[in-house]
Amino acid sequence: MKKGFIFDLDGVIVDTAKYHYLAWKKLANQLGFEFTEEQNELFKGVSRKRCLEILLEIGKREATQEEFDKWMIDKNVDYLEFIKNMDASEILPDVPKILEYLKENNIPIALGSASKNAKPILEKVGLLPYFDAIVDGNHVTKAKPDPEVFLLAAKQLGVHADDCVVFEDAVAGVQAANAAKMISIGIGDKNVLTEAQFNFNDFTEISTNFIKDLIEK
Repeated sequence: MKKGFIFDLDGVIVDTAKYHYLAWKKLANQLGFEFTEEQNELFKGVSRKRCLEILLEIGKREATQEEFDKWMIDKNVDYLEFIKNMDASEILPDVPKILEYLKENNIPIALGSASKNAKPILEKVGLLPYFDAIVDGNHVTKAKPDPEVFLLAAKQLGVHADDCVVFEDAVAGVQAANAAKMISIGIGDKNVLTEAQFNFNDFTEISTNFIKDLIEK
C-alpha cells in the first residue's frame, strides 16, 4: 500500500505561533488585561473560536455573540497584517529537505491544520507546490484531538488512514493522529508530546533514511 504524509503547519513547517501570540496579546490589551507567552502555550493546535474562549476566561471577560464574532475577526485581521511579509526565511530548518525527498519518491503530501490561513502562508513561503491536498480550519467542523482533519486529508490523498504518517507539534494533534490510527511523529519537546510514536526536536534530526523506512513499512 502507498503511504501518505500529513504535516501540521504552525510549529512544524513554519513558526507562526509568534504572530498568533502578538495578535491575541493585542486583543487582550485592548480588552484591558495582559496575555503572556506562557498562557499562549494553551492555544497550540486549538481552533480560533476555542482560543478566544480561553482568552476571555483568562481575562475574566464575558462577551455577547456580536462582540465575540467581532473580536474573532479583529484578531484575524491583525494576524494577517503580522504575516503579510512572511517569506521562505520563516520555514523551519530542514523541512524542505524532507518535502523534497517525499516528492522525489512520488509520496503524496497533505497539510492538516487548524489554521484558516494555511494556503496563503504556504504561498508566501513558497511551499504550496509540494502539497497534493490542503485540509485546514475552513474544511473541518471538529477541532483536534478529533481526527477529522487527518481523516479528510487521507481521503483527499487517496490513502488509507493507517498508511499515513503525521507530523505534529501539539498534544491535541498527536492525539488526533493516534485516534486516526496513523503514525504520529512529535516535533518538539518529547516530555510534552509523550503520546507520539516518534519524537524529534525538529527536522534537522530526521534523516531521509528514517523517512525511507516509514515509506517501506
